[in-house]
Amino acid sequence: VQLQASGGGLVQSGGSLRLSCTASGTILGIDSMGWYRQAPGNQRELVAAMSTEGIIRYGDSVKGRFIISRDYVKKTTYLRMDSLEPEDTAVYYCNAGIRTRWGRDFRNYWGQGTLVTVSS
Repeated sequence: VQLQASGGGLVQSGGSLRLSCTASGTILGIDSMGWYRQAPGNQRELVAAMSTEGIIRYGDSVKGRFIISRDYVKKTTYLRMDSLEPEDTAVYYCNAGIRTRWGRDFRNYWGQGTLVTVSS
């Protein structure tokens, strides 16, 4: 199983970016998909996550600015980021709970990370 993330880059403060993450491999089911981020010297924190039922959680610092969505057929999650601030600068990691065998629990997988840099 792989989670391939893309869409990071350099943007000015107030700008927007869209991240994408696609799961591939032997996948029998996907539970929650979402995004976490980690800035230098900080712990990894939740940005946004969306369950199979469509229940969404956002980190407090991104509420009202970021929107998460999923394409269940494409096994892809998207993160639309608006009104970006320098404090949003971090490596963004895709995360998903994936079942690869019948009768097994969902296992947590991480993507390789994509860097988002917001200049002031």
